[in-house]
Order: sequence, then C-alpha cells, then structure tokens
Amino acid sequence: MDVDLVVRAGRAVLPEGTRPAAVTIAGGRITAVGAVDGPVPPGVPVVDLADDEVLLPGLVDSHVHVDEPGRTEWEGFATATAAAAAGGVTTLVDMPLNAIPPTVDVDALAAKRDAARGQVAVDVAFWGGAVPLRDGVPDPDGRVDPGRMAALVEAGVRGFKCFLTDSGVPEFPPVSQPDLEVAAATCAELGVPLIVHAEDDGVLSDAPPAGPDYRSFLASRPPGAETTAVLRLAAVARRTGAHVHVLHVSAFEAAEEIAVAKESGIAITAETCPHYLALASETLAGTAGKCCPPVRSESNRELLWGALAAGRLDAVVSDHSPCPPDLKEGGFDAAWGGVSSLELALRVVWSGAAARGHTLDDVVGWMATAPARLAGLDAKGAIAVGRDADLVAFAPDEIAEVDPAALHQRHALTPYAGMALQGAVRRVWLRGTAAPAVGDGRLLPGGTR
Repeated sequence: MDVDLVVRAGRAVLPEGTRPAAVTIAGGRITAVGAVDGPVPPGVPVVDLADDEVLLPGLVDSHVHVDEPGRTEWEGFATATAAAAAGGVTTLVDMPLNAIPPTVDVDALAAKRDAARGQVAVDVAFWGGAVPLRDGVPDPDGRVDPGRMAALVEAGVRGFKCFLTDSGVPEFPPVSQPDLEVAAATCAELGVPLIVHAEDDGVLSDAPPAGPDYRSFLASRPPGAETTAVLRLAAVARRTGAHVHVLHVSAFEAAEEIAVAKESGIAITAETCPHYLALASETLAGTAGKCCPPVRSESNRELLWGALAAGRLDAVVSDHSPCPPDLKEGGFDAAWGGVSSLELALRVVWSGAAARGHTLDDVVGWMATAPARLAGLDAKGAIAVGRDADLVAFAPDEIAEVDPAALHQRHALTPYAGMALQGAVRRVWLRGTAAPAVGDGRLLPGGTR
C-alpha cells in the first residue's frame, strides 16, 4: 500500500512508553512505527512536530451525551464532535439518553444514526439503553427485554447503560433489582459490558432533600449511595459473569469497594471524570458544576487521584452532559445536573496530573487506551501498527485561560471559565486526515468482542 503521510515526533506516547518515533500512515491506518530518523519514501509528505509537542493517540471518550434528535437545542452531533476534535478526542461513544427517542431499540438507534450521518467530525459509536419496557415503550413498571438488547448489539451498540435511580429524564427509567440481574446476564451472553449509573435509590431516598445551596445538595447524594450501589453491582457481576462498569465515580469510598471486588476476581471496572479531579465542593462557584453524583471535597478529590494512580479506577472520561443556560438557573435543587467539558477534558486532566507527578503515558492510559478497551474499539486508543491513524500533536507546557466563547460546544457554559489550564491541542489527525471537520467522521459499526 502506498504511504500517505509520515508524522515524526521527538516524543511519542506509545504502548511501550514515550520515545522518539516516526509514524507511517497508509489508507487511514498506522502501517509502521519506526525510528524518527529512518528513511521516508520519495514524495511522501512528512510532518515534523515542534520540539515542545508530544504525539499522542487520539483520545476516546466513552461517556458523551449528544442530545440529538429530540433535544438538539441542548447539544447536537455537529457541535459535540467539533468540540471533541478541538480537544484531541477522535472517537466518542454516545450515551443512550437525553436524546428523544432514547436508544432502547433498533428503531431508536437508526434515528440516532440518521441524525448523526454527515454531521460528525470524529468517529462515533453508540451505547444502548437497558430500561424496563411495557409494549415496547419505556415504563417504570415494565421489564427489561433481552431480545431487544440482542437486536441492538446486532445493530451496532457497544454495550448497555442502566440507572439504579432516577435518570433525570422520564423516558429512561431506572431498573429494579430483578431487571438489573436480567440486564447483566444478557450482557454476559452477548459479550458486551453493562455500564451503570451507580447511586442506590434506597440510600438517596433516605437522604435529606436538596435545597438551593450546595451543602444541602451534597448532603442529598451521600457517598453511601455510591458504595451501596457498587456492592450490589459486584454481587450481580459475580453471579452473572457480566463485565460491569461503574460510571462517573465521585466518592473515593466507592473506588475502595471497586478495588476489593477487582481483587476477588470480579469483572468490574470504573471511571471518574475531569470535574471530580479538578473541582471541589469548598470552592464550587455555581451550578455550571452541578452533576450527579456530585463534586465532593478537596480531600476526597486527592483520594480519587490516589485511586486512579493505584488502578482502582481505570479511565477518565468527560460525562459531557450539556443543556441550555436557562436550565442551569436557580439553586442547586432546581438546576440541571450535568457538566460540559468534552473539549477541555484533556487539558483539565493533564493540568492536575502534571501537578501530581503523573506523565502523559498515564493520561493516555486513562483517556485513550482504557475507554477504547471498554467499548471494544480495537482500532482505537494507541499508536500501534494496525490501529487507526488517530493522532494528536499536544503541547504539554503551554498554559492558557479558558475562554467559554471560544469553545465549540453548543452553549458557552463551563465551570472552567477563566481557569488557567496546562496543555494545548495543536493539531489532530483522524484516520490520517488532518484537522478533521464536520463530515470527516464515521459512524462505527458494532460487533461483540
């Protein structure tokens, strides 16, 4: 195959570590990773990274809410994927809720794909939803349908999401304990993960109600809701053999319980998010940082970093969950719970990681390799022969303040406004295409692992 491009870097983050490398690209794939001073075929374009740049694999964000169709005024495929590309994310996996219809059957997945087609600047895959259904319609009093789940996997979803408590939107009801067992057993049979919003509804029901101030909101969603949910999920994973993935861990106590489950051989993994690693309850400025589970204390934040370093947590993903600004108005009891951070995730995480002695190898493991593994995206997440040529030229030492007006997401709303963040995404290649724009991305096929 004719070579299309060679990208050379004095520092490239490879699976075996960071070293100088020349990455050869042909037909959108990486065909060689060789010495930086090796020969280049005549006439082949060469890009040499600057001395202050590091070559990273394109990031994979496995937790993104693109709200199109149905709530496109919240976020859409064109704006979300433009934000992703600007932030060094070359693949995202879309969550099954907040759009209407939710991705709970093959027709809904087709509607999602139809809405996305021709609009995406990066590659996009999809999660399905495991929700109780009655006559094919989401209903809290219905049952999870294994047949519909199997059809969705055949149609391309990468796994299934469920909630153990209210999701925030009525068309995506939570599962009961019996339905949780059915969903997990079905995922085990299908060879895909069950990814779970892990807050126990019983614990939340016993907590005091949220008021308009942050302290009362925090008290309404205590760490025990997460730890109780993790214990339930570990037991279900053990009984069914399912791979259960715990979404957006905010409480370090939950990470400790996940570690215990892992050590006992249970197939459980977990993620946290940039906002839990960067923000803190003591200094949260406003409802732009409201999310569920909530941002907790500074001491909890440091313990989360420790859990990440120790491998108790596997991945860091954005949980980009935008909404129009008017839905963030009012107190913490009324505002929509979601943080918009897709474009800023790499810079936020690198700023905190560098300050704590972590390397870009660590960040790539958390933000590219692990999410790609979770979603079964074997062509993504690493600079290696046979992988897609998704690359990022990143300047790790550059520092700039966040200007919300410069972001590509639909609404200029972020808790990081004015924050000085370290790192800059200078160039991005998607399957060898430089500066990917709307229309360059693909809708990825499914398939079990």
